Amino acid sequence: MTPQSNDNSPLDAAAVILRLEECGRTLLALPAGGYSTKMRSFNLDVVRSAVEAYGWEGGTLRPAVPSAQHISRMDVALRWVQCIPQDRYVLRRIVGARSLVNPLTDKHLFPWRRLGTMLGADHKAVQRWHAQGIDLIVAALNGPPPAEAAKRRA
Repeated sequence: MTPQSNDNSPLDAAAVILRLEECGRTLLALPAGGYSTKMRSFNLDVVRSAVEAYGWEGGTLRPAVPSAQHISRMDVALRWVQCIPQDRYVLRRIVGARSLVNPLTDKHLFPWRRLGTMLGADHKAVQRWHAQGIDLIVAALNGPPPAEAAKRRA
């Protein structure tokens, strides 16, 4: 689980948080794909007024579909959450929920207070737990390479 950075410099907490938030934006920008029954029935919409005919009615705003590079970076960053041990699943949930950022408004889907309410804890405690989770990820990513770790054990 090594970071994929160009300069091979160790990652700090701020860089990990930025990368996880980029991951959350990419995840939320992906289209809700899959087979739809709309294609099977294929009914043309009837234009009811001139306003609708020329697009004067407001449509739903969708973010741009992420590129393949963004999706690959998202996959790598999502694997980082697995650096948090399974027995610390609350930290995993907090880090995962906090990484979800709306790609259109750039706001977190789960603010600190909402996370605190969901977990039945103070929002300051949730912030500390998030920092602990990020620190675990940073320590795992910047730890010794597997070859050096094997030499130390021998």
